Amino acid sequence: MWITWIGCFIVGSSFSLVMPFLPLYIQHLGVTGSAATFYSGIAFASSALASGLVAPFWGKLADEYGRKPMMVRASFAMSLTMGFIAISPLFGKMGVFWLIGLRLLMGFFSGFIPNATAMIASQAPKDKSGYALGLLSTAMVTGTLIGPSAGGLMAQWFGMSNVFIIVGVLLFVDAVLTVFLVHENFEPIAKKDMLSTKEVINQVSNKHVLVGLMITCFILQISSQSIEPFVTLYIKTLSSSTNNLMFISGLIVSAVGLSAMLSASTLGKIGDKYGSHRLILLGLLFSFAVYLPMAFVHTPLQLGLLRFLLGFGTGALMPSVNSLLAKITPKEGVSRIFAYSQMCSNFGVVAGPLIGSAVAGLYSYRLAIIVTSLFVALNFIWSFINFRPFLHQRSIL
Repeated sequence: MWITWIGCFIVGSSFSLVMPFLPLYIQHLGVTGSAATFYSGIAFASSALASGLVAPFWGKLADEYGRKPMMVRASFAMSLTMGFIAISPLFGKMGVFWLIGLRLLMGFFSGFIPNATAMIASQAPKDKSGYALGLLSTAMVTGTLIGPSAGGLMAQWFGMSNVFIIVGVLLFVDAVLTVFLVHENFEPIAKKDMLSTKEVINQVSNKHVLVGLMITCFILQISSQSIEPFVTLYIKTLSSSTNNLMFISGLIVSAVGLSAMLSASTLGKIGDKYGSHRLILLGLLFSFAVYLPMAFVHTPLQLGLLRFLLGFGTGALMPSVNSLLAKITPKEGVSRIFAYSQMCSNFGVVAGPLIGSAVAGLYSYRLAIIVTSLFVALNFIWSFINFRPFLHQRSIL
């Protein structure tokens, strides 16, 4: 559990480490003006999109050969692709295409975190799965929180290209730790006995619940990512002072992750005790109640406090979603189901900034926040309909 936590922390931080200076790195490759902004957007989205598209393929292999081999495969491959980004300057202005191609490959070979989640979900005692998955989710959140600030400092100290090499080495260490210190109780299934994805889904007793959980994964990422493209500009409209604007924006963006990190394992325990489906409904209702007022704030402090409170809703949702997925899925297909949930999350990572920036650009920042909160409200209504027959039960099984 703890070695897997360290691995998820390294992977989570490795993705966010390079984010603060990636646009500057693209400019360093000779791309300037609006083209630099355009290629930065492609570089940001490409890995998440590729990861989402291939997640079901890796999930099927994980069900056949085990989650640990997929974790090792992902960390070794990401180590190489991240490290080779460092030689992008050798290609001159074509280096940007080298970078984007490697970001695509990184997404294609990713899968450490969903397979780690599936492994812990399949091995943790059923009555402790919410706590275990909540604890594991803090690894990625902590890594994502620390990554941007650490990446900015490392870029100043060692140079931007060298940061990619350092991150590649960290991912290699992750792979070695996984090989030698992570133990999985996996019993291979003969190919003739292997369930197809369709058969796995048919064995899920509550398919409407499964669909609802996938939608929750998607909307959860939309709600957390949609504000990021314009958060600095929105804060600028809330304050007459531009001093420390980037620092304040970073704090406000990170506030969600901080509170989610603090609360996830505790909320996972509560879900184990009182029912993960009930906690999901409370988490969605709370998220809507906190998100909507962000459109009507007057100061950066008010926005920051609301973003911090939003993290408690996020901390309630992901462990509960993963716990329910583990409970309703046959063990022969748990990796594939978690791969599909990761796919939905990644599509949310891509869709969130697109939706937020499109509405903000065409209309206003405040309307973009209102639209995102409506997504959360629709998810609550959908989930309430799905869970209504089980509201008087501690479990949906």
